[in-house]
Amino acid sequence: MSPVLEMTIDELFEQFDNLRVLIIGDVMLDSYVWGRVERISPEAPVPVVTVDRRELRLGGAGNVLLNVQALGAEAIICSVIGTDGPGDQLVGQLCDRGLNCDGLIRSDDRITTIKERIIAGSQQVVRVDTETDKYITVEERAKLVAKAKELIPTCHVIIFEDYDKGVLSQEAIAEITTYANEQGIPTVVDPKKRNFLSYHNATLFKPNLKELREGLKLDFDVDNHDEFQAAVSQLKERLNLRGALITLSERGVFIDFNGEKQQLPAHIRKIADVSGAGDTVISIAACCVALRQPPAMIAGLSNLGGGLVCESVGVVPIDKNLLKQEAKENL
Repeated sequence: MSPVLEMTIDELFEQFDNLRVLIIGDVMLDSYVWGRVERISPEAPVPVVTVDRRELRLGGAGNVLLNVQALGAEAIICSVIGTDGPGDQLVGQLCDRGLNCDGLIRSDDRITTIKERIIAGSQQVVRVDTETDKYITVEERAKLVAKAKELIPTCHVIIFEDYDKGVLSQEAIAEITTYANEQGIPTVVDPKKRNFLSYHNATLFKPNLKELREGLKLDFDVDNHDEFQAAVSQLKERLNLRGALITLSERGVFIDFNGEKQQLPAHIRKIADVSGAGDTVISIAACCVALRQPPAMIAGLSNLGGGLVCESVGVVPIDKNLLKQEAKENL
């Protein structure tokens, strides 16, 4: 295990610029249609939305890419998408933002996930998801693992960004994690339900409270210190994790990593939108792990960043300068 590197806030934020971060998982498109409703359809009792504008954004693991990039690091996607029109649009979104697509695999047999939101005024009318959650084929999995192994030695940390859409499977997770550990590259995990118990031997595992309860099929009182810590210890033992970072919403975060346990309270903020906060937390935590920061810094900076993005409406990446300013004031 590498020793902890003590840095000032300025030094840490400068070192973010030197990192290469590999994000493996489900990348998708978010589509937004904004308009207004002035009448009800004569065909069915539904509103007719007259479109004012449309916008495409990166979704899923794409938001983690944007957060890592916003911190100053190079973000590299490793995923499988379709050769369809949405796949072309997704590649366009990645290229337009200067993101590294070296690990992107196109498949004729897979559709690209796109989530379309129809918004009238400030009200979301409906969401239309075009997607599959079937696991990628054995051949596609072999390509994904080979591509990951090609990129891992050039990177400083790996983020598994799992949205249960089928890119990550138990077999792929095991093979990639084993190789990363052999290369001495830390793995940081943002899990979902289907593969929750597949991330054995990871460096840092970041579920939220709901995912922790559902993943372990365990009911406990989060406000009971002993019960909660026992659940986290059970998680670590079951998956042989080096550490766990649990996001607790209004209760802040809890970290159990490298022999240290700390719970940090949430900072008081005017919450506008919690969407995407977990993506910001995992991005900051991974960069801190790559730079061998102590648990208090990993949890503290991640906690600050997750709260900051909640002050903005919609899914937005972290503002590095604002995070740095708050870190100097609070950490």
